[in-house]
Amino acid sequence: MKILITGGAGFIGSAVIRHLIQHTDHHVINVDKLTYAGNLANLRDIAGSDRYAFEQIDICDRDALERVFGLHQPDAIMHLAAESHVDKSIDGPAAFMETNILGTYHLLETARQYWQKLDNHAQQQFRFHHVSTDEVYGDLPHPSYVHGAEHILFTESTAYAPSSPYSASKASSDHLVRAWMRTYGLPTLISNCSNNYGPFHFPEKLIPLTILNALNGKLLPVYGNGEQIRDWLYVEDHARALCLVLTEGKVGETYNIGGHNEKQNIDVVRTVCDVLQELAPPDTTFPVSHYRELITHVQDRPGHDRRYAIDASKIKNELGWTPSESFDTGIRKTVQWYLDNLAWSQVIRNGDYKREGLQTTNHL
Repeated sequence: MKILITGGAGFIGSAVIRHLIQHTDHHVINVDKLTYAGNLANLRDIAGSDRYAFEQIDICDRDALERVFGLHQPDAIMHLAAESHVDKSIDGPAAFMETNILGTYHLLETARQYWQKLDNHAQQQFRFHHVSTDEVYGDLPHPSYVHGAEHILFTESTAYAPSSPYSASKASSDHLVRAWMRTYGLPTLISNCSNNYGPFHFPEKLIPLTILNALNGKLLPVYGNGEQIRDWLYVEDHARALCLVLTEGKVGETYNIGGHNEKQNIDVVRTVCDVLQELAPPDTTFPVSHYRELITHVQDRPGHDRRYAIDASKIKNELGWTPSESFDTGIRKTVQWYLDNLAWSQVIRNGDYKREGLQTTNHL
């Protein structure tokens, strides 16, 4: 199978591509605009594969999309390309509307026109898998304030109630995908995931930011009281789940993907500090004796959701997927990866990765 993956140079997309090239026989076409969060170094280990091709295009560019579809003739689409940082969406929502909504529209239309020209067998096999987020559901009651709240989880039938420009744009794109199936018959699937973490995570996000700031003796900012709860999913577990949804999921269905690891943000930061303290303790020249001393609370962001928690029973019962990593095992692997790959992080943080030559070899 030839799978066209948008956003394949990003954090989750690159994990999916590495999984597909290293553990399956599928071919991959990586379509990525290479915004600030896209980094081809994430794919260095598989870039030489004759089952991998890269195309640097913007999904809002319809002509470029049509060229790529015509050239590579994909059998399936996995759509991950998106602007995804909540804070950035609050400060500048326009880019989120353009990429996440209009970009999805252009991709759907290109895929629909391509799909309609396929023969009957190819049409039956074709899949369009849209990768979304649990943030479209809004937030859940917090156990600290509502008795029994820990039993209330997001399911595939939870009503949408997005809080930020980012989550609203993702909710919009989910609705577009469903509409294109109902109106045009395009065979689509949707998955909504909880917070990902793991290797190659862009340093603006909570866990890598905490690791790298701590190692550099910088303050570790925590919004508000830090009691916001997120369900944490190791990115390689997510990659496995996405490939399973694409190849074995039922067309028209939605699958929630979660890690069964609900943690308060403050506890996540403290855990990272404790693992770092064990694996790379500060020396006598460091400004503090324990990384926890760097934690500082900052003003909460507008509209900050209190709690996300995924009910992932559907994907378990129907497709047999469960996460392999607990938070304890996953966070240890993550911290160790950053310690072993400080050069990667340094290139990201100083922007040098954008000045390096692009890998443009086309093998397919």
